[in-house]
Formats: sequence, C-alpha cells, structure tokens
Amino acid sequence: MTRRPDGADRVDASTWFHQEWERLLRGGHGMAVHPGILSRLVSRTAALLHRAQHEEPFRPELAGQVGAQLVDAHFTDPAVLSRAVELLQLGPDTDGRGPALSGAFAAGWAEALRERTLREQEAIRLAADTARREVEKALRESENKFRALFESAAIGIGIGDTDGNIISVNRALGEIFGTGSTDMTGRRVDELVHPEDTPGVWEAYEDLIAGRTEYFQFDKPYYRQDGEVVWTHLTVSLIRDDEGVPLYQVAMLEDITDRYRLQERLRHQATHDPLTGLPNRVAFFERLEKLFEEPEPGARFGLCYVDLDGFKVVNDSLGHDTGDQLLAAVGQRLETALTPLGHLVARLGGDEFVVLLEDCRGEQEAVAAAKTVLAALARPVQVGDHSLAVGASVGVLERRVATTTPGAAVRAADLTLYRAKEAGRGRWTLFDPKENARAVSRYAVSVRMPAALDRGEFFIDYQPLCSLADGSLVAVEALVRWRHPQLGVLGPDEFIGVAEETGLIMPLGRWVLEQACSQATEWVREFGDRAPQINVNLAVRQARNAGLVTDVERILRKTGLPPGKLQLEITESTVVGPEDEALKALHGVRDLGVSLAVDDFGTGWSNLAYLRDLPVSCLKIAGSFVGDLHDPAKDAHTGWRIVSGLVSLAHTLGLTVTAEGVESGADAERLRQMGCDWAQGWYFGRPVRPDEISRRIAEERRQAEEQAQKHA
Repeated sequence: MTRRPDGADRVDASTWFHQEWERLLRGGHGMAVHPGILSRLVSRTAALLHRAQHEEPFRPELAGQVGAQLVDAHFTDPAVLSRAVELLQLGPDTDGRGPALSGAFAAGWAEALRERTLREQEAIRLAADTARREVEKALRESENKFRALFESAAIGIGIGDTDGNIISVNRALGEIFGTGSTDMTGRRVDELVHPEDTPGVWEAYEDLIAGRTEYFQFDKPYYRQDGEVVWTHLTVSLIRDDEGVPLYQVAMLEDITDRYRLQERLRHQATHDPLTGLPNRVAFFERLEKLFEEPEPGARFGLCYVDLDGFKVVNDSLGHDTGDQLLAAVGQRLETALTPLGHLVARLGGDEFVVLLEDCRGEQEAVAAAKTVLAALARPVQVGDHSLAVGASVGVLERRVATTTPGAAVRAADLTLYRAKEAGRGRWTLFDPKENARAVSRYAVSVRMPAALDRGEFFIDYQPLCSLADGSLVAVEALVRWRHPQLGVLGPDEFIGVAEETGLIMPLGRWVLEQACSQATEWVREFGDRAPQINVNLAVRQARNAGLVTDVERILRKTGLPPGKLQLEITESTVVGPEDEALKALHGVRDLGVSLAVDDFGTGWSNLAYLRDLPVSCLKIAGSFVGDLHDPAKDAHTGWRIVSGLVSLAHTLGLTVTAEGVESGADAERLRQMGCDWAQGWYFGRPVRPDEISRRIAEERRQAEEQAQKHA
C-alpha cells in the first residue's frame, strides 16, 4: 500500500486517504459492482470515516457503520478487512484515533457479517423446512392419489414380490375372482394356473421375475372362486429399486370375458352351419388342409362325400321349411353316429355333407364310415306330420396324404359320389383312380384344354432326383401343371390321359419339352457341370409319332441344351414288341445323344426281355413298390426282395436305377445298401418352382467349395 504523505497537510492527507480508500474498494470486488453504485458507496463510507477522524466529540461507531455498510455491499473478503484496517491505522491521524477507528471498523464489519450469516442460515433453515414440508405433503398427496387410483381403478391390480407372493390387490381384482381382496393376499401367483393358459405365459413370467424382461402381456383365463372361468387381458410389469434390482411385480387384469365369448360366438358362427350346427365348408377345409401341412410318412386320410337322395322333391313338394328341418335332423343323426368314432362331420351346403377321417387305417375304415352314414339315415325322419324316408349316396375316398392335395381329394370324392348316384343311389362307391382321372380329364379337356396353351394356363414344376450315395441333386423331373380357372391346379394324372386320347398331347408335349429344355439351358449357363439333368416324360402317342426325332433335334438346337443333359422317360407300354415302330424312333433319339429311361417300371406286363432291346440307360422303379412296403396288409419282406431283385436285374443289363416315391430316410438308406443309384420322392423334395431348384444347386455348390477349401 502507498504510504501516506509526510507532513501535517490535512488536505493532502485527506485526498490521499480518499484515493486509497477508493482503490481498496474497487480492488475488492468493485469491478463486479455497477460504477454508479460503487462511486456512491466510496463517497458515503469515505465521508463517514472523515467525520469519525475529525469530528468532536470522537465517534468511533461511525467507523463501525462503515464496516457494516461494506458487508451489506458484499465486501466480505477477509483480505478487504485486513487492508481496510491497515489503511485506517495509516490514515490522517492528528489526534491518534487510528487504532480506535480501525478497531471500531473491524467490530462493525464482524458484527454485520455475523448478523448476515445468521440471516442467511435462518433463510436456509426456513427454506429447507419449507421444502421438507412440501415434500412430505407431496408424498402424502402422491400416496393418497395412488391409493385412490389403486382402490377405485376399474381394472384389477395386484402387487407381488419376486418370490411370487401376492402382497396386495384392489377391489376390482377381488371382484374379478369373485372374492374379497383380503382373500387374495398371501396366495402365490403360481396357484392361478388354468389348463387353457396361452403357451409361453409362464415362461414369460419366469423371465420377468428374474429381471430378464420388463413386462409381458397375454390373454389368460382364471378360475373364479365359484368355479367359473373368467378371461382377462393380463399385463405384468417389473418394479426395480434405484440400483436396478427387481423388487415387485405389478399385475393389471382387464376382464374380457364378454368380449372373449363374443369372439367365440362369432368364430363359431363363421365356422359352423347355422341350420345344423355342424362345421361348415370353411371349417372343413381348414381341418383338411391342416392334415397336409406336415404329414407323417405314410399318413392316410379318408373322405365320405354324402348327398341326400331325392331331397329336391321334399323341398319342392313340402316347402323349404320342411326341407330345413329335414337337413337339421340329418345333421344331428350323422353327428350322433360318427362323432363318437372321432370323425369330423361337416355340411358343405345344400344337401351335401362330408365326413373326414383323420389318421385313417385303410379303405376298410373309410367304407365302415360310409356304411354308418347309410345306417344312420335308414329310418324315416319325422318332420311335423310327415314321416320322410331319406336316403343318401356316398363317395368314399381313402388315400395317402402324400399322393394328393386337399382340393384334388375333395374333387375326387365328389366325382366318386356321382358315380354312386349313377349306379342307383342309396349306396356307397369307393374311389377309383382311373375312373377319377378319366372323369376329371374328360371334363377339363372338353371345356378348356384346346385354348389353355394359348392362354398360358400351363406351367412346369421340377422334382429333384438325388444320388443315394451322397444325397446330391443330380437331375430334376419336369412335371406339367394346369392352373385351371375353375378347378384350380391340376396334376398330370388329371388331364394327360384324355389329352393323349384326343391328340392334344402332341402340342402339349412339344411345349413341355421346349420349356423344360429352355430352363435346363439356363441352369447349364449359370452352374456349368453342376447343372442337373432334365427328365421329361414322353407320352405313348409322342413316342409313336414319326416326327419325334425331328422335334427333339429342333428343340435342342433352338434352346442350346447339350443332348447329354436331357433324358426322356417312357412307360412300359410304349413299345409292345421288337418290331414296333416306336423302337425305331427311340433309337433315333438315343443317336442324338439323349438318354432314355423306363418310367414306373413294374406297373405293366411287358416282357422283361424287351429291356435288352430297348435303347434305355435307366430304370425307374414305380413308387407303388416303395409305398406298399409300409402297407400292413402286405408282406414287407417280400416287397423288399422284389425291389432288390429289380435293382440287380437293371444293373445286370447295365442300367442305372432310380427309386420313386421315397418318403423316409430309412427307406433311402435301405435302397442305398441294395445298390440303388438315384431316388426321388418327398424325402428328397417335392415338385417346386425353378427358382427353388436354382437355390438348391447354389447351396450345394457353396457347400462343395467349402469342403474343397477344408481339404486343400
């Protein structure tokens, strides 16, 4: 600090003191104070100190007021106090007042600071007390709101610990369970199970209380105290502490019993016939199609397609009300007779009913069901004053699931029904594949087939043929399909026969061969040597056509397919003797480099010696041989010996052997051990679109490359 001026010049000493005092205040924290306010503070305090230094009588309390004013102005830094005391002791002091002034200043400063501190502490205490009271009030209000919400909520709420003990439930939850809320407290959550619990609900509960999930939702039934079932929409949430440790579970249950029952009624109405109460067409097809989703190997089913005889006469003569009552009575009789046997009875519409036999044990069981239908309707039906004799015709179908489709099965049963009616009514008729194929084909060809090619209604699926040695894809068989606008997708068995009879097989056969060769060429371009051989069925009329060799040569040239990638499949009936004209055409095809195979070998009566003269390189054992190996009514041991004999015969003649209809890994392994070369069937793949075959080839190529890299 600058020393005061020497001498007794009071004016100079006062000026010096004022300057030093102003410098002190500005250097404290005066830079943060508005200049005008700071100037007034300097002037006011300097004036008080001047009076304290020179007024008579001596008033040191004026210096104490200055100390208090500095504290009020927030000059509370101890360094300011120290420098102010030092300045007062050095100030103009002609009367020796410096020490007293500095002491009074320090005392006033300290007292003001103490009072200010006390005021601030009291303000903090009051603020803390106010905050505490507000927090307590808010907590009480929050608890009251929660309790009011908990007790008055329209949905049931329950709180439990993570050990599964119910701690508290509200009134609504007690009402849902038909008991008081106190009766629920103390019970365990895992006591509230129900046989119709949604799959996964208890697994989700375990994940929740373990802290792996935060909440889950399910529709879940519970038993009320009176034994009734209540359906709820359940939401369970997890409550954690501040460190994230699970503490409680909160369950909220909404009673949806009325909504659930309404949905059940609507579902029942949508799937049941309102007149008879039986499942309707929708429910029947849902049940039928479910059989085809993932069938077990060898799974069978049966259909009894029922149509009342003379029902139209009842409607026309006695009226529709009487007819409806008759239908209702018939439905009840059929349900009473067949449902206990485990069969589904449905009404398809009009006077048509159907019986579905799941896991059918054979034709005998299906026929027995048909006889049960006829027996149930043998007695007259009493409708009002009328005793109505009602008869029925039944078309019976029993098949392996793997051999057909839901639509084809129903069509076949329906056609069989009409054969029963044509035979005299009041009887059952068993499905005949040949008659069915003839009926379907005749209708399809006569109505639609002539223009179907031009309309683009035909398409080709491809079924894999695999090597039994390693399971790799070696060939695909081209199978033509007809997307008929009325009958749906038809397989070749449903239209090829009649197409052959009418001559339409010729343009269709050329189209199939050309389409299949074009597709095979694309695979050759994309996959090279890994592209599969393409197998195309050759109809008898095609094989006997003089232009066969010309057609094949033209198509190969047009598509660019190497002849070695094409194999034509013929049936045993194609050639009936060594002098047959068809034999010359087949030799001509072989000379082109195209291989030939005998398809469905064993189903005809051809002389085995013809195999020696036929220009074939492959023998395909009919799928019926393999399928019959699982027929309990037939000797499986003998069947396998026949198959083994066919394999040996073919190998003796230098032919490769392909087994058709292979549907299980066990059959594939046994055929491999017998020396069979290739196989096809649902075990190796169903007929699919070309892109599926492409994906399979690409996947096998990728696996082969990985294996090659491992052994490199």
